[in-house]
Amino acid sequence: DVIVSNCVLNLVPNKEKVISEIHRVLKPGGHFSISDIVLVGDLPDALKQDAEMYAGCVAGAIQKGDYLKLIEDRGFQNIKIQKEKTISIPDDILSKYLSQDDIQSFNKGATGIYSITVYAEKEGVRQEKPKLKLSEIQDSDCCEPTSGCC
Repeated sequence: DVIVSNCVLNLVPNKEKVISEIHRVLKPGGHFSISDIVLVGDLPDALKQDAEMYAGCVAGAIQKGDYLKLIEDRGFQNIKIQKEKTISIPDDILSKYLSQDDIQSFNKGATGIYSITVYAEKEGVRQEKPKLKLSEIQDSDCCEPTSGCC
């Protein structure tokens, strides 16, 4: 089993429930690959409260460490960040929400916005389906439930 998600979890208010549900539905040995936006440091309140920033996947993002801990706490293992990229908000967009002084402080501050792709596995051994050998398939002119061809 595989679950793939691209920039969705930061839009969901109850991230814990989503990660728990992913864990519940994956078969043992299954894995997920989730790309999402995370933070290191705090966003200014004006950015956190704006619908455009929320729809742009920034305002709903949580701290990177909390995100990874959430995955671990729900029982996933072999957690890896496969990809990480810094996201920059251009000053002309920031100017809709922040003063020039606040923009300079934000740009010089410790806050980072990152796009990450996280891989994690559900514990357990993946069950392989038994494979039918060609020699086990009976000669038949048609495919039917008892023919063994599929």
